[in-house]
Amino acid sequence: MKIYYEDSMPYANEFFAELGECQVFSHKTVNAETLSDADVLLTRSTTKVNHVLLEKNDRLKFVGTATAGTDHVDKAYLTAKGIPFTSAGGCNAVAVAEYVLSAMFVMAERLDWQVADKTVGIVGAGHVGTVLSNVLSVLGIKHMLCDPPLKDGGDSREMVDMNEIMGCDVITLHVPFVADGPYATLDLFGTTRLSQLNENQLLINACRGEVVNNKEALTLFKQGKQLNLVLDVWDNEPNIELELVSFTALATAHIAGHTIEGKARGTEMLYFALCKQLGVKPTKKLSDYLPTAADSQKPLPKSEGFWEVIKDLVLDVYDISVDDKQFKQKHDGAESFRYIRKHYPIRREFSAMTVNAGNSVHSKAIYGLGFLAPQ
Repeated sequence: MKIYYEDSMPYANEFFAELGECQVFSHKTVNAETLSDADVLLTRSTTKVNHVLLEKNDRLKFVGTATAGTDHVDKAYLTAKGIPFTSAGGCNAVAVAEYVLSAMFVMAERLDWQVADKTVGIVGAGHVGTVLSNVLSVLGIKHMLCDPPLKDGGDSREMVDMNEIMGCDVITLHVPFVADGPYATLDLFGTTRLSQLNENQLLINACRGEVVNNKEALTLFKQGKQLNLVLDVWDNEPNIELELVSFTALATAHIAGHTIEGKARGTEMLYFALCKQLGVKPTKKLSDYLPTAADSQKPLPKSEGFWEVIKDLVLDVYDISVDDKQFKQKHDGAESFRYIRKHYPIRREFSAMTVNAGNSVHSKAIYGLGFLAPQ
């Protein structure tokens, strides 16, 4: 069995070598001829999986993407061909939730408000929204969930509508891209909703670029509208609105989910899925391969206040303002966007860090966020 995997999948060879003959490929050079003899195709979002790529293959038995998003995969084509497909939904949920938390602490300092006093509106209660909700619950931060399709589908959690979300101090978006229909997310935040936001509210988009209309946001900024906009995802990546970058409070190159754990978890999820497809018992797990994080032993911050302790720990592991500064300095077009994203430096999740909280009153929250206790 020949297993083809994209070169940006961490630990792919380690996970899949025992299941078949592994071949690595680059999204830049892969074509139909390359994959003509593939039995298994494993990708990330940079490879467009469609009839053009697979037209010379008549033996494919499994396709998987090691990403939460599936916009790059023609699922209807695979279904028509009877080819099983799986994605790694939720693989980057922890990373994105930590990204949002970092953004909140950084912006709280800039806007001179306290995170503890704010209400967060989470739009999209799937994998990421659920993890973020749990994080906010651990910290005692008031928040609301809005997810019409889940609510209509019988989700038992308390949900609010977008009117209530618009009154939240922080609005953070975690929905899939849906072009039309009753649950469309395209331009969910266009001129109307963006105009309703005031200068003290914070809007974070770390899901799909099309959810916030970038052109209309830029127009509002040029008209003098004061918006606190955090964008990790953009319309028409990598050919994004260059002018909009300078207006954003924080801007990054679609890297919210790009922790080692998040990317490698996607590989692990495809491994489990392929084992199930083949009727093989899995023998490997992510912890077998993850390296020890540099500076993994974190001292308990000396600050006495709860929120100072939590902020210091969060920003010590991931400070979004560093990525924002580098992005704004280096980004000047599509190629630089690709380069920044592809060469994003190593980033770890809280779970890679050990904090000796001892008998601190903050220990429950610290470990609830995912930090490890000393063994």
